[in-house]
Amino acid sequence: MKKHGKGLTIAACILGGLLMVYGVLALFPRPDNFPGDNPMRRDGTMPILIAHGGGNREFPDNTLEAFYNAYSVDPNVMMETDVSITKDGVVILSHDTTLDRKTNVTGAIADWNYSDLMAQKVDFGYTNPTSDGVLNGEREHFRGPDGLEKYPVDVVYPEGVSPRDETVFLATTLEELLTAFPENRINVEIKQSGELGIAAMEEVLRLLEQYDAFDRVVLASFHEELFDRYCELAKDGTVPETFMFSPAYASATTFFVLQMLKLDLFYGDPVCVFQLPTEELGFSLAAEGLVRAAQKHNLAVHYWTINDEDEMRYLIDIGADGIMTDYPHLLQDVYTAYTAEQ
Repeated sequence: MKKHGKGLTIAACILGGLLMVYGVLALFPRPDNFPGDNPMRRDGTMPILIAHGGGNREFPDNTLEAFYNAYSVDPNVMMETDVSITKDGVVILSHDTTLDRKTNVTGAIADWNYSDLMAQKVDFGYTNPTSDGVLNGEREHFRGPDGLEKYPVDVVYPEGVSPRDETVFLATTLEELLTAFPENRINVEIKQSGELGIAAMEEVLRLLEQYDAFDRVVLASFHEELFDRYCELAKDGTVPETFMFSPAYASATTFFVLQMLKLDLFYGDPVCVFQLPTEELGFSLAAEGLVRAAQKHNLAVHYWTINDEDEMRYLIDIGADGIMTDYPHLLQDVYTAYTAEQ
């Protein structure tokens, strides 16, 4: 009995010591994963308004015209876009790596020259049915929330800007987006994987250097090999200190688990923003605790893709840094009404 009691005492002491260490770790200040001012943090009373694909329910996805539409809503809008590299090495805006769903032609972007896309005036103003990226039905021209077909002339352009074409939504390059909106923050998600993805990334980095855009453009990818390459670049110093990127699934999951255990002190990836859905695998990611934990690391939290007014208001309340939406007009209306109520 004495030995048994002594063993329980030792076990209790060990458990108490572990709890004490855990308590200290939970309270220990968190390191900044991103150095200096983080441009992806909210910079006012409202989260950053982020136009998903330029606001792809209002105008065709990832077209220059969609981004001008979003700009008409808020000149400070952050622009979210997806990119792939063409056969002749040009990075164009496209959510898909094929042309079947969004245009009047078919095939992988990597098999097309940008010069041919322009020479043939390929129209990116479609929302076609597809299966595994391949056309599967009749082509459908893009229609806006009002049910009417949209064309480039329907956009409200800034003074001095004219439509590139009156009827066709031409291919848009990342270079065009950078130069058309030289002050706006942009999120660039690289869609291709493997060698193509690396080639696209290298061209994106070249453009960021050429246009001195490292301090306003954040890179993203769901492909782990690209995220690993981002981390390597940040570590070896071949990119500026302001190089910004967001994590793929594995890194984001690691932070989610660590912050739940109050052990996010050990999260060391040099990212600047988490781009999250509100729910994943039954877990709610739209939580004030997660947002506050990330912000203690000088990290931002952006949520996608939010098209419901009540959900927008909830994310404002929990302190989200950015809200990504297909409907920039709706989100701006919510911000205006929310501010008036305060």
